[in-house]
Amino acid sequence: MLSESKVNALTNKILTELLNRKLIIPKVDETTIRKEIKRTIQTELEIIRDIDASVRKKLQSFSKKSIIEGSMEWEVLYKKMYTEEEKRRGIK
Repeated sequence: MLSESKVNALTNKILTELLNRKLIIPKVDETTIRKEIKRTIQTELEIIRDIDASVRKKLQSFSKKSIIEGSMEWEVLYKKMYTEEEKRRGIK
């Protein structure tokens, strides 16, 4: 999904904005904060990948007829099942 360099860039942008807007008062060094932001991003990306894999697996076995990925029917079912999986996991 996101390359290591994109995660690092996003991490730096988040930290910069948090500090500039005074949304956090650091009690540890910025490197520690960056590591935690990066860990959080990576955890969220893993959850997204897991949900996506679960939904795709369900869609493959969902119907006797073949639902073509990218078709309107597939997109509607994917979004519906993705939302259901998020709710099941307590994300939304």
